[in-house]
Amino acid sequence: MATNSSVTVPVDERLGMEKTLRKFKRLCESCGIVREYRKRQDYRKPSVQKKEKIEAAVKRKFKSEIRTVRTPRD
Repeated sequence: MATNSSVTVPVDERLGMEKTLRKFKRLCESCGIVREYRKRQDYRKPSVQKKEKIEAAVKRKFKSEIRTVRTPRD
């Protein structure tokens, strides 16, 4: 969860609104605000969250094992 959800961007007259808006979007993305909003749009039961977390861990482990097998040998 994002602890600091108040993202502020000072408006600089020299930069213009387009660049200021792009800067705001980048800050929101880096803080994870949009990701957290999308995650909270619908309720998922804790058991489903746990299952998805375990499946993601298995997938990461499988991918890392494949990478170690495919590494070129000197």
